[in-house]
Amino acid sequence: MTDQRSQAEIVRQSLKRRYRKERRFRAYGIAAIAIALSALVILFADIIGKGHTAFIKTTITLEVDIDGEAMYLDDASDERQMKMADFVEPLIRALMKEIPEAGESDRDDVRDLINPYASNQLRDALRENPELLNTTQTMTFLSHTDVDVYVKHAGDESYSIKLNEKQRGWVDALYERGVVDTGFNDVFFSRGDSRDPSRAGILGAIVGSLLTMVVTLALSFPIGVAAAIYLEEFAPQNKLTDFIEVNINNLAAVPSIIFGLLGLAVFINLFGMPRSVPVVGGLVLTLMTLPTIIISSRAAIKSVPPSIREAAEGIGASKMQVVLHHVLPLAMPGMLTGSIIGMAQALGETAPLLLIGMVAFIVDVPDGFFDSATVLPVQVFLWAGSPELAFIERASAAIMVLLTFLIGMNALAIWLRKRLERRW
Repeated sequence: MTDQRSQAEIVRQSLKRRYRKERRFRAYGIAAIAIALSALVILFADIIGKGHTAFIKTTITLEVDIDGEAMYLDDASDERQMKMADFVEPLIRALMKEIPEAGESDRDDVRDLINPYASNQLRDALRENPELLNTTQTMTFLSHTDVDVYVKHAGDESYSIKLNEKQRGWVDALYERGVVDTGFNDVFFSRGDSRDPSRAGILGAIVGSLLTMVVTLALSFPIGVAAAIYLEEFAPQNKLTDFIEVNINNLAAVPSIIFGLLGLAVFINLFGMPRSVPVVGGLVLTLMTLPTIIISSRAAIKSVPPSIREAAEGIGASKMQVVLHHVLPLAMPGMLTGSIIGMAQALGETAPLLLIGMVAFIVDVPDGFFDSATVLPVQVFLWAGSPELAFIERASAAIMVLLTFLIGMNALAIWLRKRLERRW
């Protein structure tokens, strides 16, 4: 009896130790998840905290007296006079009317409150409607970047306020009267890049990303699916196919910058294709995405039960008919899911595109696949390295837009998998 009791006690002690280890392991797992979620929350809070103000613009609304004499302009339809005219003077006069305490000695300080491109807006308005000459019009302009930073970040020590005390007092008074106002920053979504942060937008980067993704999807999906079907259904089992499979798996782990070097050497240096265009970017990202699509497509094909193939062959279907009519439709949901995840990975890539010249400063929105373009990750890279602190919020806002696209693509992949998957 004593031996039996001692054995039972040993077993109980062993179970207690095992349960303690299990509880510790579970606590470690919960702690790891909590740390990961905390880091994610901190990351998103930092990005949103810095970037939400980029969706707000600061404007100045003025009663502009478009005086031809002050502008040295007699005929607004004469392009030669338009090129020589002074479009800044009416803006300075209009703003000085709103600041009665400003004298002639303060003209330079007043001019620094107006966006440098506001004169272009006045010029374009006159070109479209020459009858506006010698009339008074209510016009709204973007404020100077320094005014925008002051209005949105006054008191924030991370931003350097470049306005002097006199200018800050003017801006505060104008803001109270509604001359200076804030609103949704449609410019951020309707323009390309700019040297002036208040005019910088992401439309060019969004269009460039879409064009690049179209090329990537058009090439990588059919090639990847065809390669997966051949390797899984038709390729003989020999050393050559084993070599191909090993290299496909290895390519999936190759750093993305290597594909950029390959694209630079082959597509640009060897074939002479232009730099910084969506076609070359799409080709490079196709090379990078292919291994992911091939691996996921092969896994989807393997998930189709052998009984489907056997039943089709039993009623006289050829090998090609079995694959195209039965296996491929059933494997397509998994193929689409893998392709979307691969495209999401390609959308967030920066390193390979830097090497093929998509880091260039692009102002215009691209109209086609062979126009110079940039993409969202590269735009973030450019703004993050800019010496202008006002670009910090633009970079953070662009990250928010990019994350929205990535989360949306991954959510689409999950939805497709749940919607189209079949249980056997």
